[in-house]
Amino acid sequence: MNAAMEAIGSAPASPARPGIRGTVMVVDDNPANLKLMEGMLRSGGYAVRSFPRGRMALASATEKVPDLILLDIDMPDMNGYEVCERLKSSVQLSEIPVIFLSAMNAPEDRLRCFRAGGVDYVSKPFQFEEVQARVDAHVRLRRLQQRIETDNFRLQELVEIQVRKIADAQMETLFAIARLAEARDDETGRHVERVQAFCKLLAIGLSERPNYKTTVSGAWIGNLVHSSPIHDIGKVAIPDRILLKPGRLTSEEFAIMKTHAALGSQTLKTVHERYPDNDFIEMGILIARSHHEWWDGTGYPDGLAGDDIPLCARVLAVADCYDALRSKRSYKPALPHAEACAMILQESGRHFDPAVTAVFAELAEGFRNVWERMETTPDIAAER
Repeated sequence: MNAAMEAIGSAPASPARPGIRGTVMVVDDNPANLKLMEGMLRSGGYAVRSFPRGRMALASATEKVPDLILLDIDMPDMNGYEVCERLKSSVQLSEIPVIFLSAMNAPEDRLRCFRAGGVDYVSKPFQFEEVQARVDAHVRLRRLQQRIETDNFRLQELVEIQVRKIADAQMETLFAIARLAEARDDETGRHVERVQAFCKLLAIGLSERPNYKTTVSGAWIGNLVHSSPIHDIGKVAIPDRILLKPGRLTSEEFAIMKTHAALGSQTLKTVHERYPDNDFIEMGILIARSHHEWWDGTGYPDGLAGDDIPLCARVLAVADCYDALRSKRSYKPALPHAEACAMILQESGRHFDPAVTAVFAELAEGFRNVWERMETTPDIAAER
């Protein structure tokens, strides 16, 4: 009996099944074995790609991944173990099931096949019906695994879309509350949008400085932009007679006004208890409480000083102050850009963080551009 017939018992007489059930790669250095396997697998409804060398098979699999590989062990140049190990070390090819076909039947040979990454082992000589059954089973299993992976990916996408929808709804709700709080003493109604833009400018400027590259990451900037609108959310609890008073506040009135910082942070802490993984709410708590702290320690509500003040609050303080100086309120006129900038820079090291004010000085023209653009652009958010 020749080498091919020693490897394979007998070929089935049944005709080829309609349709292609999958692609099987056969790797064997014996041309007669390859030819017989091609015919038998095709009769079982499979597309077949045959290779006499392991390196050729690896190159082909990289270009077009098969559904399964039938792999001989004893081959020149690169044996079956090495071929399988190469497959399993590749991210692209590691999931291809490999069935070893070999006359090497010692227990240690079989064990080595499984250690190399094979899913099955068929001893030569064998009947084709056995090979066909194992190929069918492993191709079916692979297709089920692929379907599960696809379904899981789609499910993950759906979950992510739903999470984004919920997160967007939460943010829109908080943003609406923030706008409600600001609308009581903001004639333009765009304070929160402008402060967002100013915070982003300052944060990007800080991120380009060596001392802040690690701290001020892209995620940090995103959280700052998202949380900045809720910095004064505590104002909803301040009576109109104080919030809208045209003249100077009395000491008692100012004491009540100052409570908005603590009230805002407490409100956001309640939200954070329900959504503990929400990073922008966590930053919002810091901003709401500490954006009225002063660099020299004379601010409120906690009298924090220097680096003890959260960086996000230090950035917000400069952005909020510029917008407040440029805005007309019931108790003050609007200031021009140059005068507002001069007042902020004068407070460097006393009211404001010197590093943040240095970035502000570099980006002052950008602040002017944002202000002028938002003053002339319709309030789209209010129109929705």
